[in-house]
Amino acid sequence: MFLSRPFRFPALALALTMAGATAACAQGGGAQGPGSPGAVVRSEAASFRVATFAAGLEHPWGAAFLPDGRLLVTERPGRLRLLGRDGDVSPPLAGVPAVAAAGQGGLLDIRLAPDFAETRELYLCHAAATRGGNLTRLVRARLAADARSLETVQTLLDAAPAQTGNGHYGCRIAFGRDGKLYLTTGDRQRNPERAQDGSDLAGKLLRLERDGRPAEGNPALPGARPEILALGLRSPQGLALNPATGTLWEVEMGPRGGDEVNLVRPGANFGWPVAGHGVAYSGARIHEAPSRPGMQDPLRHWVPSISPSGAAFYAGDAFPGWKNSLFLGTLSSAGLLRLSVEGDRITGEERLLWGQTRIRHVVPGPDGLLYLLTDESRGRVLRLEPTEG
Repeated sequence: MFLSRPFRFPALALALTMAGATAACAQGGGAQGPGSPGAVVRSEAASFRVATFAAGLEHPWGAAFLPDGRLLVTERPGRLRLLGRDGDVSPPLAGVPAVAAAGQGGLLDIRLAPDFAETRELYLCHAAATRGGNLTRLVRARLAADARSLETVQTLLDAAPAQTGNGHYGCRIAFGRDGKLYLTTGDRQRNPERAQDGSDLAGKLLRLERDGRPAEGNPALPGARPEILALGLRSPQGLALNPATGTLWEVEMGPRGGDEVNLVRPGANFGWPVAGHGVAYSGARIHEAPSRPGMQDPLRHWVPSISPSGAAFYAGDAFPGWKNSLFLGTLSSAGLLRLSVEGDRITGEERLLWGQTRIRHVVPGPDGLLYLLTDESRGRVLRLEPTEG
């Protein structure tokens, strides 16, 4: 399949970008942010304060706003909470499926159906224990009228085969402009070659109908399962729809270096573990080469690692200077990364709230504000609020 040439940063431009990012971090995010309530943080294109919207959550992982402005939040140990418009945290909702809550596993992403206002239908992704070990599972359910429980919970897809271990589940969900459901699955860590095996659903980007069947129009990849849209993924932590172009962007956590942002194209092979950047945690070499014919290069990669997680494009009005930016929560670097984007090109990078709090996910709110889920045992939902100047 023909793949358009990837965008690359020239070495000088990259150096200037990183220098600017470091300066922005020192001026805006270095000593101000989650630990300094009310302090003004100045970025290159906005000025804001960080407020605690909600607290008392255990490792929040995924979130989705209801049409009325309330927020559903998953907790990795296996609970689903409803946050009021004032940040009040509900008791755990009933009817949530049992999850394999160990290591990186648990109750992970949540996404509302496009017609949720009429159907009250939502989708969950979680780690599930089954014969032979654990796997990534996609579930469909309905939110009860009183919003206290889930109803008609149905398993739609298991990313088989199962294996032992508790790492690299993937589990990000998105809906495209085509109305199809997109789901990331991780390589499950112990056998990276699964990501290149088309008969295996691990390490893939899947494109599905809303009932879990393979979506019509998927590429006919030789020897591959019909659910597969793209392959060669390691630990896909983010999946976001670009509102300006309608394309999907996938965010990949690499090993020791090699984190990536990828533009999704049907039939793409993102290379893991054959081609890429970074090395094993031991320092041993993994990849045959940084790039290889027939495998798609990332739009952007990071060495050393920043450990990117959940991602979202900003399309609100509260921060005009951030319009169309892609925001990534980061874990090892414990901050918020903003990528300025033009069309499907990355044009710059800014590091915010750096070295402060592990951020698992970024969720734009219906009020135009940005909400951040912190990866903590005493987890919070932070809200970025604009200030003048």
